[in-house]
Amino acid sequence: MRQSLLMEKYPTFDLDLPKSETSCASVDDILARLKEKIDAHPKVAYIATFDHYSHTSSIDGEIADDIKDAKNIVFCFGMKLPNAHVLSVRPRSIGVADLGDHFHLSFLEPPMEVATTEMEAWCKALADKS
Repeated sequence: MRQSLLMEKYPTFDLDLPKSETSCASVDDILARLKEKIDAHPKVAYIATFDHYSHTSSIDGEIADDIKDAKNIVFCFGMKLPNAHVLSVRPRSIGVADLGDHFHLSFLEPPMEVATTEMEAWCKALADKS
């Protein structure tokens, strides 16, 4: 995974996953695997899956030509609620796009190291072929 700043202000983690390196054949396959990780974690709650591609298409929005499908899986670690400000960075999501020969996974850096570590591990585990 690589860490970068999106639009010079949003810290993100990104992973390009060649289709030849994963047993997942579609965005939905990847989301199903991520949901298994979410459901197995005792402190994480699954919230929803958002079909970003369909939504953007339905409002005649702009979609890059190389994007074939794009969805977000939304969940929350929510182990602490120390103040109202933390609501601005919750819940979490991982975006998954099909770019033809590879998938692109991305997420905004969580303010909790444990969440960052888990999300990074979930994404990297998708590379299950040698």
